Amino acid sequence: MSLSLITTRAAAGIHAPLVTVETHLSGGLPALAIVGLPEAAVKESKDRVRSALLTAQFEFPARRITINLAPADLPKEGGRFDLPIALGILAASGQIPGDALERYEFLGELALTGQLRPVLGALPAALAAREAGRILILPAANAAEAALVPGARVLAADHLLAVCAHLCGREALPPGRAEAADEAEERPDLADIAGQAHAKRALEVAAAGGHNILLVGPPGVGKSMLASRLAGILPELDEEEAIEAAAIASVAGRPVLAQQWKTRPFRAPHHTASAAALVGGGSMPRPGEISLAHQGVLFMDELPEFDRKVLEVLREPLETGSVTISRAARQEEFPARFQLIAAMNPCPCGHHGNPQGQCRCTPDQVARYLGKLSGPFLDRIDLHLEVPPLPKGALHDAGPRETSAQVRARVVAARARQLDRAGKANARLNPRELDAVVKLGPAERQLLDYAMERLGLSARAYHRILRVARSIADLADSAEVAGEHVREALGFRRLDRVLGQGRA
Repeated sequence: MSLSLITTRAAAGIHAPLVTVETHLSGGLPALAIVGLPEAAVKESKDRVRSALLTAQFEFPARRITINLAPADLPKEGGRFDLPIALGILAASGQIPGDALERYEFLGELALTGQLRPVLGALPAALAAREAGRILILPAANAAEAALVPGARVLAADHLLAVCAHLCGREALPPGRAEAADEAEERPDLADIAGQAHAKRALEVAAAGGHNILLVGPPGVGKSMLASRLAGILPELDEEEAIEAAAIASVAGRPVLAQQWKTRPFRAPHHTASAAALVGGGSMPRPGEISLAHQGVLFMDELPEFDRKVLEVLREPLETGSVTISRAARQEEFPARFQLIAAMNPCPCGHHGNPQGQCRCTPDQVARYLGKLSGPFLDRIDLHLEVPPLPKGALHDAGPRETSAQVRARVVAARARQLDRAGKANARLNPRELDAVVKLGPAERQLLDYAMERLGLSARAYHRILRVARSIADLADSAEVAGEHVREALGFRRLDRVLGQGRA
């Protein structure tokens, strides 16, 4: 009897749990059985592996072969186990040495010719292999992505024969290398937008503190242009944040390029997107748009056109920064700490209150349109901003405009103050932490109490105003939150009464 042990990695959310491929050859009628909770694609690997071994001129043992994927209670899916299974059979039958296998982990789908095809989730596997102190051998098409993990030892192979030659000591596999990042990914620039100084200021405040923002205005005033420029003024991702964002993209089949490594993601789903498309789903849970926007920006244009049920599923991720997808067979949690920027018209025709256009909507139609947004959902958006039409001649103004780089410099400085003070952005401060960093005087408290009564604000909205005021103070390099900072923060909530008409 012969036995071999091969180490590989499964896919479970953005994690890559360890799987040991145990291959046992014994006497009896020739057969191959795979046990250990394999899905359909894993069960089919027996035919791919057999053809690949025979095509590569290896002997397929005419014995009873039992392959156990341990642990047995972890679901196994996809073709990622083809290469470990093939190597397990070769090692158990003595066709390759088994003493060198302990240092490696293997991942890859086999073609019938023995070629290695890419798999999903290569980056989480590389991260897990690094933590375990092993070398990861995987398809060449996945090598550049896996090599983005700092300190990971990755070897790239394009054929089963190349892997066997490496294990036999005949020809070493080349190390995986991240693609060269000669040029960073270009982002739209704030200097492209004429006028809208108040909206640009709101973007700067939102970027500084990581706040959510809602832009309300008639068509053509630049709401989408403003939204697309938010990611360009945010600070770069640090190493940990970049790995988290890249791991999500990897399991979703959207590998991150080297020039995108520390660039914050920007996702803009269409308003016809379903709840499953936004939060993720499937029998084997996959991340949705809100997880793909993790550590970045989620832009929702034409916000009231989204199904109300779709918007309501965003309430918990906006509060907790994660989403849990439960299915009958398994449950997965995906991070979803994104910054929401939404845009909408003030009415169905888009011209309610627009002096340059004529609104055709009745008051009842306007109320129903605004009523599509629930109070609890709007409470989770920190800044509610009206974007007015441009005055005549504004498009012809050729004067100097601030670039995204100039604004970003102030945002980076403000965010650094927050990290030094509390270790997190202001938008993530809990009430106790907020009380420690915001000390209001009697006049400021009286002003806030008056605004809460007039606007009908909730306790959640009260705390969000304080967080925005703290971000404004950080942009001004002020250690204390003064009355001017509170007044400006309240100015970003002037639309609360208007938006509340639809819920009256």
